Amino acid sequence: MASILIIDDEKAIRKTLTEILSYEGYKIDEASDGEEGLKRFSEKAYDIVLCDIKMPKLDGIEFLEKAKEINGDVPVIMISGHGNIDTAVEAVKKGAFDYISKPPDLNRLLITLRNAGDKQNLVTETKVLKRKVSRVQEIIGESDAIKKIKDTIEKVAPTDARILITGENGVGKELVARWIHEKSNRNSGPIVEVNCAAIPSELIESELFGHEKGSFTSAVKQRIGKFETASGGTLFLDEIGDMSLTAQAKVLRALQEGKITRVGAEKDINVDVRVITATNKDLLKEVEDKNFRLDLYHRLGVIIIHVPSLNDRRSDVPLLVDYFLDVIAAEYGQPKKGIDQKAMDALEQYNWTGNIRELRNVVERLIILSGKNISLEDVENYVLPKK
Repeated sequence: MASILIIDDEKAIRKTLTEILSYEGYKIDEASDGEEGLKRFSEKAYDIVLCDIKMPKLDGIEFLEKAKEINGDVPVIMISGHGNIDTAVEAVKKGAFDYISKPPDLNRLLITLRNAGDKQNLVTETKVLKRKVSRVQEIIGESDAIKKIKDTIEKVAPTDARILITGENGVGKELVARWIHEKSNRNSGPIVEVNCAAIPSELIESELFGHEKGSFTSAVKQRIGKFETASGGTLFLDEIGDMSLTAQAKVLRALQEGKITRVGAEKDINVDVRVITATNKDLLKEVEDKNFRLDLYHRLGVIIIHVPSLNDRRSDVPLLVDYFLDVIAAEYGQPKKGIDQKAMDALEQYNWTGNIRELRNVVERLIILSGKNISLEDVENYVLPKK
């Protein structure tokens, strides 16, 4: 059911339109002047707005301009009994979807509303599709550390050099890996991601190299491994520090010779794959503790990119908050919420133990639980630890 905001200073017009459109299945809200209409528009997401032009306090053209600043995607249909061609042309130039003279012809009004609703649906669908098609999320930040990472990506991506990405959980190591692939000569091929920590040690070899039917009890059919799947593209091994020593030896051979062997097979398979790895562990410490092979470490770490924690780049917090306010509002299909400066300052000084992943969750929580504007009180109630 589409929702419509009717803004008109004539009560009789509002009542008539509300009765007709409610009967047609629309959900209606009313406002008696431009100021009240703008307040309602900023507080609630509408599918369509019907707005009179001549009104006290804030006329229709002024409302239109301000509404486009709040949410330019909502179709605004102007209606007026004092209009002429010049007025209609001005309204359309300012961004109005259409212009209808009073008293409105019912059939014309309903057709215009249907067309406006179709346009709104197309806008929403286009945004969803763009988010799905968009291959890589932007790296947000202007701190020196982020500028250095972006610069390094530009330099190393066109090569086939193996890259080790280090950093705490939630800092965005996988995003760096995706950008390296996106800017590489292999971007027409696949990027295959494997979380080594999420796969039991007894299955990691099968996951990476595949297996032949009957090679072990549950191997009921042949399986292609991630190295073969990623051939011609990029293989991203996340949490490489959690890989078993046995699997490490096979990965080392694959890197050295460009060949793999499926579990239970004798035949070697050539693979053309660029390997990017990531870890939240100190691999040299793991080498000392005999948990990681030194020769593999040197093979993987031709280029090392360290992604700093959010606490080490606090100046990027406002940019990230603003980005997530945009993205999450679009996902929820509602207007973007504002945030008070004091609330932003509090978020900037917060201890982000979960890094960017935690920040996104916090912004989503604030969008859900706060009013139309996120205040310091909201941050204190829903984010900061209770004393």
